[in-house]
Amino acid sequence: MPSRVEDYEVLYTIGSGSYGKCQKIRRKSDGKMLVWKELDYGTMAEAEKQMLVSEVNLLRELRHPNIVRYHDRIIDRTNTTLYIVMEYCEGGDLSGLISRCLKERRYLDEEFILRVLAQLALALKECHRRRNGAQTVLHRDLKPANIFLDAQQNVKLGDFGLARILNHDTSFARTFVGTPYYMSPEQMNRLSYNEKSDIWSLGCLLYELCALSPPFTAHNQAELAEKIREGKFRRIPYRYSEELNSLLSRMLHLKDYLRPSVECILQSELITDVVAEESRREQDRERRRSGDGTRAKAQEPWLAELRLKEQQLQERERALKEREERLERREQELCIRERISEENLKRAETLMRKLTLARQGRRTPPAPCSSGTDDEEGLFPGKKKVHFAGDSKENRRPLKNEGRELKQRLQAAGLRAQVLCEVERQYHLKSRQLLGIR
Repeated sequence: MPSRVEDYEVLYTIGSGSYGKCQKIRRKSDGKMLVWKELDYGTMAEAEKQMLVSEVNLLRELRHPNIVRYHDRIIDRTNTTLYIVMEYCEGGDLSGLISRCLKERRYLDEEFILRVLAQLALALKECHRRRNGAQTVLHRDLKPANIFLDAQQNVKLGDFGLARILNHDTSFARTFVGTPYYMSPEQMNRLSYNEKSDIWSLGCLLYELCALSPPFTAHNQAELAEKIREGKFRRIPYRYSEELNSLLSRMLHLKDYLRPSVECILQSELITDVVAEESRREQDRERRRSGDGTRAKAQEPWLAELRLKEQQLQERERALKEREERLERREQELCIRERISEENLKRAETLMRKLTLARQGRRTPPAPCSSGTDDEEGLFPGKKKVHFAGDSKENRRPLKNEGRELKQRLQAAGLRAQVLCEVERQYHLKSRQLLGIR
C-alpha cells in the first residue's frame, strides 16, 4: 500500500528553497525520525520536472552507507506537490560545521578530515563505478551544504538534484550547472567534463575543511572564473601534513586527466586504515542484511563447531576444577592422618620407654635391710613387728608369670611401633606425590 501524507507527522522545517522546503518528520507507524523534501512541481518547467524525476530514480537506485538513503515518495496531485522521504542526519551538514569552527576560531582535526575524505571517496566510487554495471552518475554539485553527518559523525552524500547520468563509454556532459566556488576549470570554460570534475569539487571541499574557506574566492563570478582558470591557491595551514597538502594539490590540478581517480584516492597511504575499517564495516552490514540462504547455511556449521568447542572447553575446565578440589581434600585428609600417626608414634615411644624402665626396675636386686631391723629391735625391745597383707607371700604374684607378661607387652608395642613407622612413611610418600601433581 503506498504511503500517504497522513502517515507522517511534521515536526519543524529545516530549510527552504525556491521550489519547496525540507522538513523533519516522524513516521507514525514506528516513530522513526525522517526528513522529506516538499517540492511544488506545478510551477516547474518540463526540464526541471525531468531533473526531479531523475533525482528520485537515482535515490532509489543508490544504496550505500555514505549516501543519504531514500525511503519513499508521495505524490499529491491535488496540490501538485512531491514529497521525497529520506534518511534524517542528526549531525547537520558540513557548512554548519565550518561556520561553527569559524565562530569558535578552531580548526578541524586532520583525522576527521581524512575520515570525511575516505567516506566521500567511497560514496563517489559508488556513483562513478556502479557495482551493478549501471551507467556512471556525476554528482556535479559537491559542496559542504550537500554533505551531511549522522549521529556518529559519518558522512552522507546527498542532494542529487543536479546529478546527471553519463554514458561513460561514449559521451561527456556539457551542461553548465553547480555552485561556482566548487566548479572545475572545464565547467568554467564550458567544455565537456567527466567524473574528474567531481574530483575537483571534492578537492575544493576538503580544502575548505582545512582552511575554513574555499581555495578560490572573488567578489564576482567573472573574477572567480579567472582565478579558477589560473588554478593558483594558497597552501592549507601548516598544522596539516605535507601528504594531505600534496593530495589536495593533485586533486586541484588544472588538467583533469592528471587528477587522481577515486580508486587512486582510496589507495592513498593517508587513508588506507580508514578505508580498511570502512570496508570491514560495510561487509558486516552486508552480512547482516543479506538474506542469502547459502551464506547462512555456510555459516551454520562454522558457528556450530565454535559452540561445540566452547562447550568442550567449559566441561574440561569444570572437570579440572573438580579434580583440583578432590586433590585438596585428599591432601587435607593426608595431613590429618599424618598428624594422627605422629601422635600414635609418640605414644608408642612413650610406652616403650616406660616398658624399658619397668624391665630395668625388675632386674635391680633390693638392698639388704636386716641390720636396720635388728637395731630397731635392740633399741626398742618392747615394740612388736607388724606384717601387712601385701607383704605376705600368699598375696604376691609369681615373678616368672609377671616377666612373661611384660615381655609379651613389649613385643606387641614393638610391632605396633613398626606398623606406625610404615604408615608414616607411606603417608609421607603420598604427600610428596600429591605435591608433585599440583
